[in-house]
Amino acid sequence: MSIMAAPHSDAPARLTGLETKLRRSTVADATTDQLRRLIISGELAAGTPLRQDALAAELGVSRIPVREALSRLEGEGLAESFPHRGYVVTALSSDEISELFELRCLLEPELVGAAIPRMQPADLDAASAILAAYNADIDKADIPSWGAHNTRFHMAIYAPSRRRKTLEIVNGLLTNTDRYTRLVLTLGTGVEQAKEDHGGLLDLCRKRAINQAVALTRDHIQRARADLLQLLDHAR
Repeated sequence: MSIMAAPHSDAPARLTGLETKLRRSTVADATTDQLRRLIISGELAAGTPLRQDALAAELGVSRIPVREALSRLEGEGLAESFPHRGYVVTALSSDEISELFELRCLLEPELVGAAIPRMQPADLDAASAILAAYNADIDKADIPSWGAHNTRFHMAIYAPSRRRKTLEIVNGLLTNTDRYTRLVLTLGTGVEQAKEDHGGLLDLCRKRAINQAVALTRDHIQRARADLLQLLDHAR
C-alpha cells in the first residue's frame, strides 16, 4: 500500500514544480517581448544600459526573467554584453540595413552564377546538410544558431565560384546582416518564405539552372531587406 502511495504523494510536488517552470517561462517570454518592442521602437535607444535591477522594478518582475530576456535579446542581436558593464542596446539603422542588403544584392547573385558550373556532388551534399540544420534550428526556435547556419548555407553555395576576394567580402556582409536576419525570423516574419527560398535555391543549383538561381538569390535578399525595413517602420 505504501509503495503505491509514494508516487501519488510526490505528484503534487512535481506538478507544482512544472507550474512554477511554466510561469517563469511565460514571464520571461513577456519580458522579452516588452524589451524587444522598446528597443525596436527606439524608446530604448542604441547604447542605453540595460540594468537588470532597474528593468525588473520598471516591469514589475524579478531579476530572473529579466536576465533570461537579456540573454535572448543578445542572441537576436538587439543587446550586447560587456565585462563589468553589463548589457547595452545595440543600434538598428535603416540606412545601414539598406546599404548592407544592397551590397549583398550586387555580389551574391554573381557568386551563384559563377559557382553553379563548378559545383560537385560533394558541394551540394554539404549545402544540403547545412540547410537541414538550419531548418531544424527554426523548428526548435534555436535563435543563436539561425544566423550561423544561414551564413554557412550561403557560403557553401557560393564557395565553388573560387572568387576568393568576393567571398571574403560577402562573408563579412552576411556576418553584419546576421543580427537583422535573426530579428526578422524571431518575430516570425518570412520564416516559411526563407525556408522555401533556401530549398528552392539548392534545387536550382542541382539542376544547374543558373539564370533562375541568380534571380531567386536576388529576390531572396530583397525580400529580407523589405521585411526588415517594414518591421522597423511599423515599430516606429
